[in-house]
Amino acid sequence: MISCEKAAIICNKTQYEEASFMEKLKLRFHLLICKTCSAFTKKNTEFTTLCEKANLHSLSEHDKIKMKEQLQEKL
Repeated sequence: MISCEKAAIICNKTQYEEASFMEKLKLRFHLLICKTCSAFTKKNTEFTTLCEKANLHSLSEHDKIKMKEQLQEKL
């Protein structure tokens, strides 16, 4: 059986469709036994759904560099 820490990592990977079939299987088994991780997974799924509905976007690499340069200039 996987640890709770490993379960959290796999849960996050699953949210972004990066988990392998075996990882998902291990997570499912762990969630049957661990209610804490089960609750975490449920909340994590709700959070991801809310973020998708909010249509959030992150800054592009170019914008991040530009912002960093502007902050450096002000210092």
